[in-house]
Amino acid sequence: MADFDAVVVGAGCAGSVAAYQLASAGKSVLLIERGADAGAKNMTGGRIYTHSLEAVFPDFAEEAPLERKITTERISFITEDENTTMEFASPRLGRPENASYSVLRGPFDRWLASKAERAGAECIFGIAVDGLVWEDGHVAGVSAGGDEITAEVTILADGVNSLLTEQAKLATKPQPHQLAVSVKETISLPAQVISDRFRASDDEGTAWLFAGAATQGHAGGGFLYTNRESISIGLVATLSDLCTSQVPIYQMMEDFKGHPAVAPLLAGGKLVEYSGHLIPEGGFNMVPTLYADGCLATGDAAMLCINLGYQVRGMDYAVASGSLAAEAALEALEAGDVSAAKLAGYQAKLENSFVLQDLKAYRDFPAFMEGTKRMYDDYPAMLAGMMRAMFVVDGSPVQPVRKKMMAPVKQVGLRKVLKDVRRGVKAL
Repeated sequence: MADFDAVVVGAGCAGSVAAYQLASAGKSVLLIERGADAGAKNMTGGRIYTHSLEAVFPDFAEEAPLERKITTERISFITEDENTTMEFASPRLGRPENASYSVLRGPFDRWLASKAERAGAECIFGIAVDGLVWEDGHVAGVSAGGDEITAEVTILADGVNSLLTEQAKLATKPQPHQLAVSVKETISLPAQVISDRFRASDDEGTAWLFAGAATQGHAGGGFLYTNRESISIGLVATLSDLCTSQVPIYQMMEDFKGHPAVAPLLAGGKLVEYSGHLIPEGGFNMVPTLYADGCLATGDAAMLCINLGYQVRGMDYAVASGSLAAEAALEALEAGDVSAAKLAGYQAKLENSFVLQDLKAYRDFPAFMEGTKRMYDDYPAMLAGMMRAMFVVDGSPVQPVRKKMMAPVKQVGLRKVLKDVRRGVKAL
């Protein structure tokens, strides 16, 4: 007889939700996290679209450690000293069905793990899982801290750098072009200062994405999220492209923080946390096999993340996939059949949900972003040139607006621009 009905590896969004759902259904569950506590090994902050969280925790808004509700979106194309920004502010962004919040993953992940523990899951922190336990060719638990812990179902939620998905023969090692390196800092500032600088109420905030000089022409971009009393700021750069850079990413980060569009927002702030992380950015084409005999993969371990340039999503996919993994595991446990054939129901659930439907819809976009280097140098410069033509007045005779607008476009090449537009529209 197995020690537990289910062992869940990793106390991030996916793992804690899966453990909570199974424990709430009366199953014996062990949640194992290698960090000193839930969230200790995660990134400092980010953004969660809460539709999937509400499906699991209807009262989340009253108890979850959320930061600010995002009601303003900004996208900037920056050169070394110029900034072209598009802003969208709307109360519709804050409606319950559309809401998203900035979060700090430390307290947020601890809250999720505590929900699983209160539901009856046993939680062990500070223990690394060394490998999988095999029995008659199927996964039957994990080995951790020198002990073998057996389970009817093992759920792998141990992140993008999972060695266990490889051991379970679900995945192979991701390729460099499918991964991004992310560095992030948390800068503390008084709440009123943040509200004033971002023209927001005390409970509302901004999500801001940057392309161009943020990564000094390399595939990737910068990001900024306002928290209650801090700002989360960072960079994401594709691993394969970053390897060709003469500038290390930590120096890119310092240069980005010093940019004229960014530095005033951080002025007077104090660095309180710094972290780095790998992010899956290959989209649907890098999603591995998600189930095997006695085993499921979920969250970042299943590569369920997407970066559309104007929008980055991962946490809502992790919550939803963790919940669906728990549903599939529960059905298998109730049937007394944890074979791959039975656990394949997890794949069907994901395909019928927004998770895989979203990733399938944008399956070609990661390749477009990686292969269109003009997005990170030529186009920010082109937009800056167009804005200069419109707004800089030096006493010279004016030219027709169309002619002024076309001059920067011609510098890039009209055919190249049209080609990229067609490719981008097709990928989307």
